[in-house]
Amino acid sequence: MSDSLITVIAIFLAAILMFIFPLMSIAERSDDISQLTVQSAVTEFVNTAVGTGKITMNEYNKLVSKIEATGNKYDVEIEIKVLDENIGKKSAWTQKQVIGENNYYSVYTSQIMNYMASMEGDGDGVYTMKEGDIISVSAKNSNKTLSQTIRGIFYSISGNGTYQISAQSSGMVTSNGTNN
Repeated sequence: MSDSLITVIAIFLAAILMFIFPLMSIAERSDDISQLTVQSAVTEFVNTAVGTGKITMNEYNKLVSKIEATGNKYDVEIEIKVLDENIGKKSAWTQKQVIGENNYYSVYTSQIMNYMASMEGDGDGVYTMKEGDIISVSAKNSNKTLSQTIRGIFYSISGNGTYQISAQSSGMVTSNGTNN
């Protein structure tokens, strides 16, 4: 009886070592590749926006299609901190480059998307920014990857609100966007 029990346990352990751990390793590598893809796509999007001073619906759609090509769904969040040039200073300093005197207000993803959708007469809505504005973009996967599922089965560490793949990038706009 004990020999057959040991044989069953040995077969079970061999199956885990031969199938589950390699599958887990491949799933982790897939998440690593997705992480690199998402990070490079978000960085490219931010660099384009910083250099041109504008966000276009076409560029945003390219970003979303690039990151969703990894096979996952993502929540993309954009925040633009707009430099407020009319802040009504009551001081002797009249230069906006003085440290501590610049005021920013934030514009978020839904506001940007609504604005671009309302301006989309020629097929490509544009949100323009000006020099000194700050753009921040983040993308987080919203579905469970294979790696997260396997890890959840063995380690019981995954819960609601966890994400495996995320990317963030930000930059200061260096040129004024124009409506051409």
